[in-house]
Amino acid sequence: MKRTKEVNLPGMRKQWRSFAVAPVTAAISAGLLAGCSETKEDARLYHTLNDCKSDNPGYATQCEMAYEDALKEAARTAPKFSTRRDCTEEFGMNSCVEAPNNNWFMPAMAGFMFARLIDNHRGYYSQPMFSSSYPSSRYYGRWMTADGYDYGSYRYKKAKVLIGKEQMKPKPTVTRTISRGGFGSSAAAKSSWSSSSSSSRSWGG
Repeated sequence: MKRTKEVNLPGMRKQWRSFAVAPVTAAISAGLLAGCSETKEDARLYHTLNDCKSDNPGYATQCEMAYEDALKEAARTAPKFSTRRDCTEEFGMNSCVEAPNNNWFMPAMAGFMFARLIDNHRGYYSQPMFSSSYPSSRYYGRWMTADGYDYGSYRYKKAKVLIGKEQMKPKPTVTRTISRGGFGSSAAAKSSWSSSSSSSRSWGG
């Protein structure tokens, strides 16, 4: 499975009086309605920089900048392992690289998300995407973000997805390593992997 090559740049009894119930209910209803009406943005998942360029004629520069930004974010936010073996047992052989500035190991960026946003000062949004080539891994053949959202099958080279503000929030910097299975334990506790691949859900924490 192809992996991005340019990875060496220096992921929640007291009874109320009747008059107090209405405002609370109204507030909850308003919150639910606001969540349902959240604006979603179109984004694409690309295996390579060239995939982005060919799919976005006239936006080659934005694709290049988005790709470079994703590489930097991958180094900052990807899960880190103390040994290469721990990493490869989760993400597969030839799918792990040394993390910058320390002796840790991390999955190589498998691709990146790209969205053209008019209201963004850069004109685009991007983030790194990861996947596992190890058949026994729960992340095998999936498009995954650093904070644990599953965006479907990795076999789709130019997958179209919808993202909201929650998915575009800055991801936390990873400052410690995890052991083999640690990532999976977090995912199992927070996710159901029996649902369809068309929905996104959390795998990290």
